[in-house]
Amino acid sequence: MAQAHELAKALNAVAKSANFTYVQARATARKHGGVNWPVTKTENGDFNPEVDGFETFVMEDGSRCAWVPGQGKYQGR
Repeated sequence: MAQAHELAKALNAVAKSANFTYVQARATARKHGGVNWPVTKTENGDFNPEVDGFETFVMEDGSRCAWVPGQGKYQGR
């Protein structure tokens, strides 16, 4: 779960920008290094940024870093 919390912290720092996009979220996640990309891609196979907003990132330790729409931030789970 530590990896998801670390990524959430990094993503939330970037998310404070008024122009924050899913592309910026992906770039930040790529820099983190703890994301399990094959599993993340499978989980977000039907991802549509116009409808879904932001993806959930699956971490190497099995935890997830997910966008919480009502709170406008990422949270580790």
